[in-house]
Amino acid sequence: MPLPHHRLLLAVALSLLAYPTLARDYHYSDAHLHYVDFFQESDGMTPLLEAMAAGRIDHALISGIPVAKKWHEDEPKRPRYYAGDDAGAYWYSATDVLVADAVRRLPAEQRQRLHPFLSGFNPTDKNADAHIRRMLELDPGLWQGLGEVFTRHDDLTALIYGDTPRANNEAMTRVYHLAAEYDLPVLLHSNITSKRERNPLYLAEIEEPLRNHPHVRFIWAHAGTSMEIHRHQEQLDFLLPTLERMLTDYPNLYIDLSWSVLRPYLLDKDGKPDKAWLQLVEQHPTRFMLGSDVVGRFEGLGDYLTAFNPFLDALPEQVARQVARDNFLAVLPRKQQGQLTQ
Repeated sequence: MPLPHHRLLLAVALSLLAYPTLARDYHYSDAHLHYVDFFQESDGMTPLLEAMAAGRIDHALISGIPVAKKWHEDEPKRPRYYAGDDAGAYWYSATDVLVADAVRRLPAEQRQRLHPFLSGFNPTDKNADAHIRRMLELDPGLWQGLGEVFTRHDDLTALIYGDTPRANNEAMTRVYHLAAEYDLPVLLHSNITSKRERNPLYLAEIEEPLRNHPHVRFIWAHAGTSMEIHRHQEQLDFLLPTLERMLTDYPNLYIDLSWSVLRPYLLDKDGKPDKAWLQLVEQHPTRFMLGSDVVGRFEGLGDYLTAFNPFLDALPEQVARQVARDNFLAVLPRKQQGQLTQ
């Protein structure tokens, strides 16, 4: 039987006194957002800004998608996602033109909330750094980071025409030197393993750049995991101890806790925060950030970030607010941080 209204109000008040973290009101930064999808299409800037306002998202990393999915003549129906059929994908540099044009059209007040990352380059091509330099010189001050760079990325790796992209190949080594020169953080998708192997099969591919490029701030997308890996393996039992070691060994490593990390790691099947992950974040309070990883569609954008609230609420309040909003802003180029107004 429902409580009488006055008793219900009393019960709510007592619960807030007992659990004050339940009353927290977060603002967010979205550290992983794609303005376009795998067909280079988007809902547009107006829906994005409206979704940010509705979701209390003060700032967002905005990037393109560095590949385009091909609609092959053998496929009778236009695919809706890169995994929709067996057709390949190809590196697509014009994705950055689409992002740059959308951002340039905004008034200055709105532009300050969006942080464009340049992604439209082939990470297996040793000419990539020259292309990136040209793009930076064409729009001085526009680009605030590089990525999301696709290296090991589930089935997408096999679908992309050309060589297998790796985070530690010679082409990316040149890109990292350029990132250090321009003080640009790098958002890197590099799966820690494959769908089947229950060991950190590809760990060396990201650990080598972390070790060799200490002046580059690396944001590791999804903490090296993916939903496709989880479909086959559920939890990776080696992930947490690996992150514990790497965060200690590499002060230039930052972790993107986008949606595929939320479950089964941060929250259990009952929605309760995992104590070991809470402890890890508390030990490294400046090194974690949230991301939606939406691709060109922005309806319900805020829901992807508020889904982390049970985990945030279990952290000390200052740490929670850093993870929700401030840590992403702290990895941006130093000259950009001085221009932030809110």
